[in-house]
Amino acid sequence: MTAVEITFLGTGSGAPSRARNVSATALHLPQRGEWWLIDCGEGTQHQILRASHIRLSQLTRIFLTHLHGDHLFGLPGLLASRALAQGGVGPVTIYGPEGVEAWLKATLRAAGMRFGFPVNVVTVKPGVICTDGEFTVMAAPVRHRIEAYGYAIREAEQTGRFEVEAAAALGIPPGPLYGQLKAGKSVTLADGRVIEGASLVGPTRPGRYIVFSGDTSPAPELVLMAQGADLLVHEATYSEQDRSLADRAAHATATIAAEAARDAGVHALLLTHFSARYEGGESEVNLETLLAEARAIFPETRLAHDLLRVSVPRREQ
Repeated sequence: MTAVEITFLGTGSGAPSRARNVSATALHLPQRGEWWLIDCGEGTQHQILRASHIRLSQLTRIFLTHLHGDHLFGLPGLLASRALAQGGVGPVTIYGPEGVEAWLKATLRAAGMRFGFPVNVVTVKPGVICTDGEFTVMAAPVRHRIEAYGYAIREAEQTGRFEVEAAAALGIPPGPLYGQLKAGKSVTLADGRVIEGASLVGPTRPGRYIVFSGDTSPAPELVLMAQGADLLVHEATYSEQDRSLADRAAHATATIAAEAARDAGVHALLLTHFSARYEGGESEVNLETLLAEARAIFPETRLAHDLLRVSVPRREQ
């Protein structure tokens, strides 16, 4: 089975802490020899060095949820380092809200910076923002202090599994005939029997579906986009006990994230983007408090941490 894997490069909010860098998440597609980046806070390129399975030269797409610095300020340095990486000459496409292209051009102009590869910028609007036949990426507006988007990445449906044992029981010799049958074609055997490929292929397998919330207070648009997702990665900056702080800053609590996961009917929830106030043992409210709050509503919840790697398996029909 081909792999889809997420690596959390930064799981803190606002500013880096001793334990957590600011927002960045890698979506690794090793079967394609590439990976995508969701947000790029300051220090992301250093986190990539610590994640030895990720190479800057294989980065092809960057999705920015919004233009706050803890999601954006690592971008120029990361691109500059990619220009120095061996093999880092392929194009990179950046997707983000209006303003990202002007900001990037101004930064490069002021620094006299040039890259040895094309950098394309796409201004995001709600709906499908890119598709390549294997993966489709969609954006939905979320509720933050500035224009912000959540992203959903949907893999295309896969053909069913070829029933090798059933084929062998019919006396079909291994080889090219298996490929034709798996493709649903009819084949005629040497003894004259006609075998329909569809009879030896299992049901279609749904593609994987992963949703990233970005920074948001409760957002019905995000819940709608996340319906039935395999994995929802949702910010949980605050504990429900600090709901007033979350409301003031247009962020989510662990409870809000869990309610979104429950209402969307997702299969698993990963919380990220934690306030540094919950780190360490000085406060009675800590990250375990956030986890307990979320699990009381949505049991299939985990806390993300920097450099956590999570494989997203394909569900069978």
